[in-house]
Formats: sequence, C-alpha cells, structure tokens
Amino acid sequence: MSTENEGNEGNAVPSAPSVPSAPPVPAAAPEGAPQGAPPAPQTPPAAPADAPTAQVPGAAHQEGVGPSTEGVGPSTAAQEQYPYAPPSPQQPPAGSAAWPPPPPAVPSYADGGSPPAWGAPVPSDEQPRKRRASGLVAAVAVAALVAGGVGGALGYWAADSSGSGSSGSTTVAASNSPKDFKRDAGTVAGVAASALPSVVTIDAKSGDGEGGTGTGFVYDKEGHILTNNHVVASAADSGQLTATFSNGKKYDAEVIGRAQGYDVAVLKLKNAPDGLTPLALGDSDKVAVGDSTIAIGAPFGLSNTVTTGIISAKNRPVASGDGSSNKNSYMSALQTDASINPGNSGGPLLDAGGAVIGINSAIQSTSGGGVGQSQAGSIGLGFAIPVNQAKNVAEQLIKTGQPVYPVIGATVTMEEKTGGAAISDEGAGGTPAVTPDGPAAKAGLKAGDVITKFNDTAVESGPTLIGEIWTHKPGDKVTLTYKRDGRTETAELTLGERKGDS
Repeated sequence: MSTENEGNEGNAVPSAPSVPSAPPVPAAAPEGAPQGAPPAPQTPPAAPADAPTAQVPGAAHQEGVGPSTEGVGPSTAAQEQYPYAPPSPQQPPAGSAAWPPPPPAVPSYADGGSPPAWGAPVPSDEQPRKRRASGLVAAVAVAALVAGGVGGALGYWAADSSGSGSSGSTTVAASNSPKDFKRDAGTVAGVAASALPSVVTIDAKSGDGEGGTGTGFVYDKEGHILTNNHVVASAADSGQLTATFSNGKKYDAEVIGRAQGYDVAVLKLKNAPDGLTPLALGDSDKVAVGDSTIAIGAPFGLSNTVTTGIISAKNRPVASGDGSSNKNSYMSALQTDASINPGNSGGPLLDAGGAVIGINSAIQSTSGGGVGQSQAGSIGLGFAIPVNQAKNVAEQLIKTGQPVYPVIGATVTMEEKTGGAAISDEGAGGTPAVTPDGPAAKAGLKAGDVITKFNDTAVESGPTLIGEIWTHKPGDKVTLTYKRDGRTETAELTLGERKGDS
C-alpha cells in the first residue's frame, strides 16, 4: 500500500531594483563666518510632486529545502533615499558645536506609523525566474515565510514599544526552554515519547527487489514484532525484511507466521537486542466511541509519525486486500479518524493511556476500489484490527506458525444488499455449501437460508458475518438468527475450526 507524490512547478518572486547611490557630500562652510554665531534655519527645498517616496522593503522570502514540490525563490527589496537638502551658506564651519547638521528625518513608520504589509510585492522590470523542485519543499517554504513574517512583525513591535529614548534590551527570554518542559504521562507527547522506542519501521523487499514500507511494534521481550500480513507478504518466502527502531538501529527479521485472512503476521528479530520493551496491550472490547486514539507509523515512508483522533465507530465490517492478490482479509474493525495512510499499516493504535487497542490496517478511499485497495491518502476513515483478536492470532502463530480460524461450516455469498449473509447453493469447487456434520448442519441450517444476526449483532452481508465469526475462538457457543421461506428462526451452534490459509 503506497502512493507517490507529484511535484508542482511555480514562479519565483521578481528580483528587487538596485539600491541608489549615497547622497551628495555637504559643501564646506564659507570662510569668515563668525564663530559662535547661531546656525541659520535649515529649510529643505520642497520636493517636486513626482519625487520618489520612501519604500519599505518587503519581508525577505526564505528558500525552503526538502524533497519534492514547489520551491520559493529568494527576493530582496531596495529602499529609495529621501532627497538631500544641501546646507545653507550661513552654516557654521566644521568643528563647531552645531556642525554637522542633523540627518534627514527618519521614515514616519519608525515612530509609530504603519509600514506597508509584510511580504508586499516588489516592483521589477525583470522577468520572473522559474524554479523546479519536488517533495515537501512547498510546505517547508511556506512555513519559513510565515515564521519570517511573524518574527519581523514582533521585532518591529518590540523596537517601537521600547521607546525612542530607551537603551535597554528588547530581548525577552522564556522562563523555561523546551528541553526543560516535562510531558505528563497522560498527554499525547508523553504517550508518544514512551511508545516510539517500541515501534519499528519495516522494509520488505521481494526476491526481485521490489518492496514497500510498513510498521510494526514490539510484542514481547524475545524480539517478536506484530504487524500486518500485507506488509510482509511480498518478502515472506524469498525476500528480505528489516526492522528499524526510532533510534536508527536496524535489524534483520524473519517471518514466524502469518494469517492472510486476519491480515496479521509475526516477525522475529535476528540477533534481537537486550532490553526490548513490549507495548502494553489494552482491551479492545472495552473501547467506546469517542475515546481518544493515537496512531504511530511511517505514512508514505515518513517514520515515527504520530497522529491523533478518536474512535469514530466500532464493529465496522471491513474486507481489505493488498491489491496483489484476489484474496481479502475480513475484520470487525475499530474505526478512527486519526490520520492513517499507506505505511501506517501494522502500526499500533493506542488509547489515551498508551495501551495498544488495535493494529492499523486499512483506509477508506473516495477514488474507486474497495476499502484499503486504492492508492490514496487519509480522508479521516481508518480501520484497525481489534487487539483482542490480533493477540489471539499472534499467540497461535508464535506457537504453531499457522493460523486457526473459527468456522460455522457453511459457505455464504459475498454480495451486498442481500439483507444478511445468504448461504450459497454450493461451496467452492462444487462442494456442498453446508459441510456435512459441521456446526451449521448440526444446527439445521440449509442452503438458501439468510443469516441476519450473529448473537446480538446485526448481519448485513457475508463479510459482516465472517468478521464477527473471526472475533471468536473455535469451541465458542453462538446463536444465529436466520430467515427461511419468510420465517425467522434461531439456532445455537458451537464454532468449529480450520487450520491454515486455504
């Protein structure tokens, strides 16, 4: 699951005109002027109507540096000088107390007037120059411009408010520097600081060199890493897997087991370091809509990214795939509006206390395809595998290397808008839709029955039913509500099991 950023092309800011030369040197005072005589009044000649006025330089633009999109070109501004008035012949000679004459008046805005707006365009006869860049430059450059404008405005305010006769410093120091701030354990910053050392960025490369980036987290002190199956599927058999921690240390890894249907996989670090800290696991059954969430991952390859949101829905039926096969994964998912993008897959979804409540796995897209199948970004609809289910799968994979699925022993259609999960007329390869002597057969279910409820949860389609079944374990007793010939019936059955991915 990955996408590409495209760069844009833009124009640089026009260059500024050159600065005019310095004003003329005043003429020497005439000889013979009496010493101690008061200076003659100085009246500068009136400026013509079309004389140039003082120009305030526009805020200097900073050029952003970074990977891919539009760059912003630098610019400077020139300030025209006021016309200089030569001294009157009656001025005293050089060296007297009244010589040299006072400098020309400063621009009015320095004493409290209003300067032109920061970043105002600078006129120029030169043609604009084009620059081409890519990646994140546009965002970085805009940030630099905003910071520069704010800094300049604050500097002007400090100089003005200090008073013309003040000689004190205008520098204001914060009481504490950022490094001295303490982040409480319950804050987002505190949770992130605690969890990031236990989150890894996974690079998976297949045998032909192709691959992608995903996320995982430390499951136990033995070096097991929990992630999504679709993150490692391309490299599971003959590829290469590495896990990089937030401190930059990288380790080779291998697949211990993976469950395609659950979209869960377990890796193990080769030469795992001592002192690994597993993330604490929460209870996804106790999560409520509106609870705060924190997602950590590597969206679009940007490792150690933290986003926040809430649980926006529970028990959301989701069928997702990695786009490389015709097999889907099914989950009764936690829905969150925390930003989740390609590369977040396999990363932890945390509660406000820092406990894992889910594994980020899929996103909804507006650009066609099914959930998790489009190469698009976050629109505020992300889905996570509940951690209670992921834990059960992980323990089975660590123990045996293969998944175990609970089943009812019946094949249902994957069609939408059927008013439930309809049992097919026949199973795969012409086999019976209801397995002889299976749980559904023993409960009296037949082909054509439409299952509308699984325990107390409404069933809208086949994927909904599968997602609900897979939140349980083989041997669990459940109640099915179904329709047959217009009548509503109920049946109790004990879930069977299926080993491995078929």
